[in-house]
Amino acid sequence: MMKIKVGIIKEGKVPVDKRVPITPDQALEIQAKFPNVEVLVQRSDVRCFPDAAYEEKGLKMVDSMDMCDIIFGVKEVPMAQLIPGKTYFFFSHTIKKQEYNKPLLKALLEKKIKMVDYETLTDENGQRVIAFGRWAGIVGAYNAIWTYGKRYNLYHLRRAHECFDLEDLKTEFAKVKLPPIKMVVTGGGRVAKGAMEVLVGMNVRKVTPAALLTQSFDFPVFAQLNSRDYNAHNEGKEFNRGEFYSHADNFHSDFLKYAKVAEILIAAAFWEPKAPTLFTREDATKNDFCLRVIADITCDIEGSIPSTKRPSTIDEPVYDYDPTQDEIMPEFSEEGNISMMAVDNLPCELPRDASMDFGNMLVKNVLPHLFSNDEFRIVQDATITEDGKLTSRYQYLKEWVEGR
Repeated sequence: MMKIKVGIIKEGKVPVDKRVPITPDQALEIQAKFPNVEVLVQRSDVRCFPDAAYEEKGLKMVDSMDMCDIIFGVKEVPMAQLIPGKTYFFFSHTIKKQEYNKPLLKALLEKKIKMVDYETLTDENGQRVIAFGRWAGIVGAYNAIWTYGKRYNLYHLRRAHECFDLEDLKTEFAKVKLPPIKMVVTGGGRVAKGAMEVLVGMNVRKVTPAALLTQSFDFPVFAQLNSRDYNAHNEGKEFNRGEFYSHADNFHSDFLKYAKVAEILIAAAFWEPKAPTLFTREDATKNDFCLRVIADITCDIEGSIPSTKRPSTIDEPVYDYDPTQDEIMPEFSEEGNISMMAVDNLPCELPRDASMDFGNMLVKNVLPHLFSNDEFRIVQDATITEDGKLTSRYQYLKEWVEGR
């Protein structure tokens, strides 16, 4: 029987991403579970798990992925490094018609690559089966609290990427000394749960949205907001989740009431472009607008949060937004500004933990379907391009990618 050669690619995107889709132990597990599969590892000097860690497990190290049938990465593969005719798994960031990745999608089509996007891998109920969401939430919330401490010179924490792993990060929690402020976390999925994990670990108490709006506290608190809490029907009808997700333009934002009492927003909710923005630039100029730190984990540029004008980076995680001029300013430069933490690759700050968790989901939830008949179309429905064409599920991208 011919072996299926699976490759772990060296991440080529800049800035450097230290995560891996498959750890050394997981590579061995794959070969044990699927005897017809051989895992090859492209040599890399950037991974959180060094080449030696793979070599010690007896895995084959290579300089090129040419001999591989299926290639796994994390971030977008640079166009010049794409090998025609191969099958790739990575986050393509194209399904929302992200303009900066239109050339990448064109290259995938021109090179007749079968590209499976992790973001679109879902089960029969439409739930994602693999994601870095929890780790984005953990680091995003930590960075929000770090930013608040820096802005007001309240305490000094190590950066998340300076910690070895999550257990090391948790040793910083006791240093946090917050005044009795209010915070809001949007969303109910993995990202929001990861964020709340950190806040609870820092002894920030969770209260209901109603309590956040109406009560005073002598300790820091946060409320978790779901879609119904900050979106209202245009005709005054009762909120209906199904209608909101299918006809988001029937709703308007009711978030401003929270922005008038909370100082920190941790944005962890998926945003559909047809949905209303949380607030407007004009809202942010009002005297009763209280938000001073926003951690936009979703990082949709000029999307749900108008002050997210660009991504920030791990090296420079914060910039200020001046709503009166609608401009980016240096971090912590004016009290009237909003300090924006919009790092778009947050799990990279805890790459070891994030990689192990992600790889476990890959082995458990994806590979059994990849190496079988894919009865539930887990892989097929996540395949964006194949044989030089967009698959049927992604035909909505056709006019956009062709520039029409």
